[in-house]
Amino acid sequence: MQYDYITILGPTAVGKTTIACNLAYLFNGEIISADSRQVYRGMDLGTGKDYSDYNINNISIPYHLIDIADPTEEYNVFRFREEFTKAFTAIEERGNLPILAGGTGMYLSSVLQDYNMVPVDFNSERSKQLNSMESDELEKILVLLNPDTHNITDLNDKARTIKAILIAEAQQTGKDKINRFEKHSLIIGVTDEREVIKSRIRKRLKTRLKEGMIEEAESLLSSGVTHEKLQFFGLEYKFLSLYIKGELNYNDMYQKLNSAIAAFAKRQMTWYRRMEKNGVEINWVKSGDVDAAISLADKYFERKR
Repeated sequence: MQYDYITILGPTAVGKTTIACNLAYLFNGEIISADSRQVYRGMDLGTGKDYSDYNINNISIPYHLIDIADPTEEYNVFRFREEFTKAFTAIEERGNLPILAGGTGMYLSSVLQDYNMVPVDFNSERSKQLNSMESDELEKILVLLNPDTHNITDLNDKARTIKAILIAEAQQTGKDKINRFEKHSLIIGVTDEREVIKSRIRKRLKTRLKEGMIEEAESLLSSGVTHEKLQFFGLEYKFLSLYIKGELNYNDMYQKLNSAIAAFAKRQMTWYRRMEKNGVEINWVKSGDVDAAISLADKYFERKR
């Protein structure tokens, strides 16, 4: 197989960025982030933007799709695919190696499994019409459009149901599909034993709280981000919002957040296993094993350093 780029994926807290940046250093690469929350400015500690990882032997590793949107903006997988494609093309034109790195399953799958995507206007007249309907009516419409729907959260939340309907209807219309992405990736998965990952999550969470993660959430609120929007971002920001509002004490916030992140890591692995069942080949290495990742890349790419 001739590969055009490298993908580094895995659950949270396993050190994906470190491995991706080491590969970028050796193979003259540039990182394209596949993280649905790192796109937002001002959300640094809570999303794990480890900027120091992007410096290897005093060389700054270029990165893309980080800090490109305000938290008040809508960012979605369609926009990601468009901006990923632009970044990928620009990196190739510079003669460098694109390295996709992150843990957001849908963003990764949209590229690696070449999702059939169409632009959707979520503020259209059709959206307003759907919003006036009852939830049970919406559920019937969605099931008719997509009988195989497996995302039960789309049926539990009215706004998600409406979005799912608009996307399904746009796909049936088939107009203005974005270009297919037919490049081939060497995919390296980074993981570890579940207890090891849980331990890394605990350690990282304690560090980020000490570094000012609560203050970061307070700053976002001061800038005009609502508690509702903050909780929409989930995980860290959801529980920090509840703590700031006084609905959780510090210990409960920490314990619940730690458990939620561990559960999220488990869901990420479930997503990757599903990708494998659907024919996506992932070469797994242990957390921290940079040499194993380099050995895999050496088989298909020429080192520049």
